[in-house]
Parts: sequence; C-alpha cells; structure tokens
Amino acid sequence: MDGLNNSMVSEFVLLGLSKLQTFLLLPFSMLYLMTVVGNLLVVFLFITDPHLHSPMYFLLANLSFVDFCLSSVTTPKLIIDFLKDNKTISFGGCMSEILCVHFFGGGEMVLLVTMAYDRYVAICKPLHYSSIMDRQKCIWLVLISWVIGFVHAMSQLAMILDLPFCGPRTVDSFFCDIPLVIKLACMDTHTLGILINADSGVLATTCFIILLISYTYILVTVRLHSKNGASKALSTCTAHITVVLLFFGPCIFIYLWPLSITWVDKFLAVFYTVITPLLNPAIYTLRNRDIRNAIKRLISQHMDSKDNF
Repeated sequence: MDGLNNSMVSEFVLLGLSKLQTFLLLPFSMLYLMTVVGNLLVVFLFITDPHLHSPMYFLLANLSFVDFCLSSVTTPKLIIDFLKDNKTISFGGCMSEILCVHFFGGGEMVLLVTMAYDRYVAICKPLHYSSIMDRQKCIWLVLISWVIGFVHAMSQLAMILDLPFCGPRTVDSFFCDIPLVIKLACMDTHTLGILINADSGVLATTCFIILLISYTYILVTVRLHSKNGASKALSTCTAHITVVLLFFGPCIFIYLWPLSITWVDKFLAVFYTVITPLLNPAIYTLRNRDIRNAIKRLISQHMDSKDNF
C-alpha cells in the first residue's frame, strides 16, 4: 500500500526562484564556481601544507568539505533549471535532496560546535591544548558530527517517506524542502509538521545556544585574565561567530518561525544553501594569516616549478 501511495506522484514540479531566471543564470553559476574553488582550495591547502596540520585547520578543512557538499546538493540543479520552463524532480530525487540537505546541514551544525570547543581549549586552556585536542580526538569529533547529521537526516526522511502523495505536486521553491513537501501529502500533516520542525528546531537551537554560551565564556574569561587579551580573542573568534550567525539564522527562522512568507523563505533557503557555503571560506581566508600565507606559498611553489620547467 505504501508503494502504491508513493507511486501516485512520480515527480514534483519546482516553481524555482523567479520569472527572471535567465538573468540569474550567470550570477548563480559564478557563485557556485567560487564556492567550489574556495572550499576545495581550503581542503587542498590543509592536505598539502604542513604548516596547517593542526586541529583548528583540520576542522576548518572538514567544514569546507561539508559546505562544498551542501552547496552541490541543490545549486547545480538550480542552475540547470534556469534553462528550463518545466522544472521537475523525481520522487526519488526529491527524497534524496531532503536526505542530503539535512545530512550535511545537521553535520555542519555539530561541526561548528566542535570548532567552538577547539577555540575554547586553545584560548582558555592553552597549556593543555596539544594533549586535549590530539589527532585521535579530532577525528572522533568529526566522525560524531557526521553520525549526528546522518541520524538527523534519516529521522527526517523516515517521517515523510511513506506519506501518500497523490497530488497536487507543485513545490514553491527551487529544491525539495520538507515544510513545502509535506503540504502536498493527501492527509492531515499538521501534527507531523510540528514533529518535523521540532526535530530540526531542537538540533539547530541546541547547537546555537551552546555556541553562544561557548563564545561568550571565551571572551569573558580572556577579558578577566588579560588586559589586552579581549581584543585578541575577539579577533580570533569573530570569524567563527560570523559563520555561526550566517548559518543558524536562516535555519532557525525557517523551521521555528510560525508564519511562512514565500519570498522570505526562498531568500533564506538561497542564503544557507548557496551564499553561506561561499562566505565561509571567504571569511576564514580573508581573516586568517596562516591561510593567506599558505596561499602565497602555493603560488610561489607554482611559479618556481614553472620557471624550472
């Protein structure tokens, strides 16, 4: 019976972003290209540059990889759909999008908490940093973020996979987002919608509160123990805090705000799936001296090899 219900709708129609989609093709293509290049560059620098083989950059490289994956779930199809009048996605493709967005999104939330913990140890317990944040612990922390992201995504998918979809099949967005998809089910999904939003909302809100407490504690602790430390700690943590606000703001608004305004939801969806994955490497690269120096060394090595050739 469940298979019959699901087969009633074999594909969904995506309304996309705007009627002016032709004019959006080039800007979004450039944004995605910069996202791919920026995030993979950070990963490449961490792998090839020994100066960056530290816990902080290990976590940053993982964040960049997650951002690359998150952007790649929705943005390529969005760009391709700019060239189409009839934008459709199969039922399986729709469920896959939901799974991947929540997998990478949930994993990134936990990874940002892990990065806050790393900064807490580095700033508040500097003498014990190397023993606390050893290689094995860093790997375990990253694995935990992936596991939590996967469990969160599977719990979301499990709640909607067997819903009876028999029409209508129009999703007023550029990708399959759960709040919009469950509205198309041929049954009352009010209670289910609350459960789904609670699932995402609890994860996002819990991580966000932990992050706010962590960075507040870091800044207060340093200010009490050092006259000049507050500005240094603020400089160190500003990039992290900025990324946290940019990522969690739209997510919390979409899943916890009781009122749904279509154009606002679309803008926020674009922000956390397209814009934020681009801003993250830009923020860390522009503010981080080690990353900038690594890029200079990479360029210098390339120029030297070119001259030798």
